[in-house]
Amino acid sequence: MHQILQQIQNRDYKTNRTFFLIAGPCVLENEEMGFEIAETIKGITDNLGIPYIFKSSYQKANRSRLDSFTGIGNELAMSVMQQIGSDFNLPVLTDIHTREDARQAADYVDVLQIPAFLCRQTDLLVAAAQTGKVVNIKKGQFLSPEAMQFAIEKIRSAGNNYIWATERGTTFGYGDLVVDFRGIPVMQDFDVPVVLDVTHSLQKPNTSSGVTGGLPHLIETMAKAGIAAGADGLFIETHPNPSEAKSDGANMLPLHKLEGLLGKLLKIRKVL
Repeated sequence: MHQILQQIQNRDYKTNRTFFLIAGPCVLENEEMGFEIAETIKGITDNLGIPYIFKSSYQKANRSRLDSFTGIGNELAMSVMQQIGSDFNLPVLTDIHTREDARQAADYVDVLQIPAFLCRQTDLLVAAAQTGKVVNIKKGQFLSPEAMQFAIEKIRSAGNNYIWATERGTTFGYGDLVVDFRGIPVMQDFDVPVVLDVTHSLQKPNTSSGVTGGLPHLIETMAKAGIAAGADGLFIETHPNPSEAKSDGANMLPLHKLEGLLGKLLKIRKVL
């Protein structure tokens, strides 16, 4: 297991009065962009003492429109992410959608992420657990925090104790999400690190155009609230130019704003 993941498993970030960060582009658009983002964030997090996991999707399977960008090809994208992890000595996280994805992706990355819409899929959860990788389960937009104990138990019952749970908002009507911050301590009671997915919690899904909208001006507010509520980690999608991003650009943080935001969040965490 990567040293950073072992530090998270041991809760070392609590001793250091910090949090861990999962960050990167929504989807890997090309090799150059992936390396640029990883190098920039690693420099920032090394300077601030924040454990960092590079995040990107090799394939976007959950899209509203048929013509949406889904990726550069699974094998190529996973190979690039593996190389990013190797070159920068970073653990890498990606989404999976099927049992076959779990086995394939486990050869390339360190953390397998279960998308929110799939958090009840027993065969997917068990397949991810059986790889021995860290499994990050996103709480479904339709699920109570209390119900996450059953998803977590599916991983544990397969012999894997490397589990994270991620809050990413709850459906509120047809086109909005809200975050109930009570869910963070509720899920922590299941003895897993709990992550707040800042940027996806600010999505505006189901827009009439078929392209997800967002509220990026509230990223700082949401992140501050998550740290104040005691989240162990934050998930932030970021891009050098979100307006040109090929997926979820409407709710991503501009890369140049990340360092300032993390500095503010560390001050909040150290006070707490």
